Amino acid sequence: MQRVTAGRTTPTIEVIVTEELDAASVPRFSTLLHEAADLHPEHLVVDLAGCPFVDAAAIGMLLDVHRRVWSDGGRLTLRAPLPRVVRTLRLARVDHVLQLSDIPDISDL
Repeated sequence: MQRVTAGRTTPTIEVIVTEELDAASVPRFSTLLHEAADLHPEHLVVDLAGCPFVDAAAIGMLLDVHRRVWSDGGRLTLRAPLPRVVRTLRLARVDHVLQLSDIPDISDL
């Protein structure tokens, strides 16, 4: 997990997740993402390329952060989620609420 970084010219904050997002890690990531949201970014990017798994607690946390950033006029993007993570987000029916980018070709899911 890397700490939050913000560019000087672009109001974007990126958080890179390198472990599972599950009930055990949600409190830590929730704190990190809410600290990022406190900075009122136009765009909060959560890079999931290194995240092999998300559970219901993580999806709830991501939805909470999404609502907070959205209500502040910003947007949350989940970048490069692995196929297993995309499948989970689709099964939870949040793939239309949470913005996904750079997703692999998963037409067989």
